[in-house]
Amino acid sequence: MKNTIQPKPKDSSRYLISISFFVILFIASACQAQLTSKDLSQLNLIPIPVAITPDVGAFEITDRTAIYVNKGDTQLEDIANYLSEFLQKSTGFNLPVKNVDQFSKDAISLELTNSNGFKNPEGYSININNDVIKIQANEPQGIFRGIQTLRQLLPARIEQESQKGPWTIASGSILDYPQYEYRGAMLDVSRHFFAVDDVKRFIHFVATYKMNKLHLHLSDDQGWRIEIKSWPKLTEYGGSTEVGGGEGGYFTQEDYKEIIDYAQERYIEVIPEIDMPGHTNAALASYPELNCNDEAPDLYTGTEVGFSSFCTDKEVTYKFIDDVIGELAAITPGKYIHIGGDESHSTDKEDYIQFINKVQDIVYKHGKTMIGWDEIQNAQLRKESVTQFWASEENALGAVKQESKLIMSPAKKAYMDMQYDSNSPLGLHWAGYIEVDTGYNWNPSSYVKGITKDDILGVEAPLWTETIQTINDIEYMIFPRLAGFAEIGWSQDSLRNWESYKNRLLNHYERLEAMDVNFYKSKVVASEKL
Repeated sequence: MKNTIQPKPKDSSRYLISISFFVILFIASACQAQLTSKDLSQLNLIPIPVAITPDVGAFEITDRTAIYVNKGDTQLEDIANYLSEFLQKSTGFNLPVKNVDQFSKDAISLELTNSNGFKNPEGYSININNDVIKIQANEPQGIFRGIQTLRQLLPARIEQESQKGPWTIASGSILDYPQYEYRGAMLDVSRHFFAVDDVKRFIHFVATYKMNKLHLHLSDDQGWRIEIKSWPKLTEYGGSTEVGGGEGGYFTQEDYKEIIDYAQERYIEVIPEIDMPGHTNAALASYPELNCNDEAPDLYTGTEVGFSSFCTDKEVTYKFIDDVIGELAAITPGKYIHIGGDESHSTDKEDYIQFINKVQDIVYKHGKTMIGWDEIQNAQLRKESVTQFWASEENALGAVKQESKLIMSPAKKAYMDMQYDSNSPLGLHWAGYIEVDTGYNWNPSSYVKGITKDDILGVEAPLWTETIQTINDIEYMIFPRLAGFAEIGWSQDSLRNWESYKNRLLNHYERLEAMDVNFYKSKVVASEKL
C-alpha cells in the first residue's frame, strides 16, 4: 500500500491562517478601493474652484468624527455648529465641536491662518487625507465658503434627512477664491409678497453657491413691504395687495431683522431697495401729500411701469425719504441702500436729476453707500456710489466716466424672471428668452465695449415677480440658472466653459433633487438622465 503523507496539523493551521490573511487583505483592499475610487478633480463642483489636486485615499465621516476650532473663537464655533447640525440631519452623527488642542484623527479642522497667502477674505483651502479634513482661510467667511464646497464633495444624499452612509470624501486639496467682490441675487417681494420662511429658503440657495449679497426689492407700485414706524400707512394700506389683487403683506421690522440675522449667519449682506421716484404708487396711495395734486391714487394690482412719481418739488417728499432711509439704515447693518431710480418715465429729466442728487445726500447722511439702477448716471454721482447696469449700455458707460463702479445685471442675460423658452409656463420675455446656456455664456468684463474688469464691482441676478406667486415658482425660475450666475461671479474666466459646466450641471441635478428643488430640466443640458 502506497504511503500517503498527510500534512501536519500545524501546517494545516498555517495554511488556513495564510488563506484568511489574504482574504482579510483582499477585503481591506476592496474597502480601501471603495474609499479611494473617487477622484477629487472629477467631482461636479459649482462654482468651479481655482485649483484641485487629487490624491490617493479618502476621509470618512463616522460617529467618531469631531469638528475642531480654536478655543474662544465664537465665529468659528458658530460655523462649526452650523456644519455639525447640517451633517447630523443626514448622517445621524452628533459631531461634537472641540478645541483644536484636542486635535486627533477623525477630525474636521476649521482654522484661521495668514500663512496661506490669501488676499481675498473669502478665499479658502481644503486639504483632505485619510485622517483629517482641514479647511483654512484668513477670515470666517472664507471658512463658510469652504464648507459649501465640502457639502458638494459628499454624496448628494447628504442634502436629505436620515440617510445611510458611507460618507466618504476623496483625498486631495482645493485652493479657491472669488473673482468678483460682489456676487448677488435679487428677490422682488413687491409685485408678489413672500414671507420670511420663503426669503430664508432663497438665502439658503444664495449661500449654497457662495453668493454674498441678497438684494431685496421692498417697494413698488403694487406694494410697500417694509414697516416704517413713522409712516405706518405704507404697510397698513400700501402693503395690503399685490399683482392680481391678492392680499399682499409686509415685513415688520422684527421680521426684517430675522432675515438679516439669518443672512449674516451665512455671510450674506442684505441690500434693501426703496425704488423712487418712480415705481411709487403704493406710497402715493398711502400718503396723498406725496403727490403733486395732494390726491391719492387707487392701489395698483397690474404690471405696467413708468406711470408713477413722487412730487420732486415738495419738501415733504424729502422729509418722507429721510425718515424712510433713516429707519431702514438703522436696522440694516450692511454697507448699501438701493434707491432704485429706474423707469421714471413720468418724471421730467431735470426734476429726476435734482431728486437723485438730493436722495444720494440723504443716503450718505445716514452712513450708507448708494446703489441705483443705471439711469442714476444722469445725476452727479459720488465716486463711492454704485450703478447697477440692467438695460442701457450708454448709461453704464456714463457711470464709469463718473468713476462709479458697476454691478452687472444685463436683462438679456441675468434676469431670472425671463422665460427659458416660448413654452415656459412662468415669466416674461420682453428682454428675450434666457435658456441655461444663454444665461451662462457671457463675460461681465467684455459684455459692454469700453467697460473693463476694473470698472466692475460684481454681478447680480434679479428675479422680478410679476408672474411668480409661490416658493415653487421661485425655484423653477432660478434653478438651474442661479448656479451658473454664481459661477460667473466666483470662478476665474480661464476656468469657465460651457461644455465643462453643462456636464457638471447635469450631474448636479441629483443634488438639486436631493435638496427638493423644483428646477427646470433644460433641453440644452439634455441626456438620458432627464
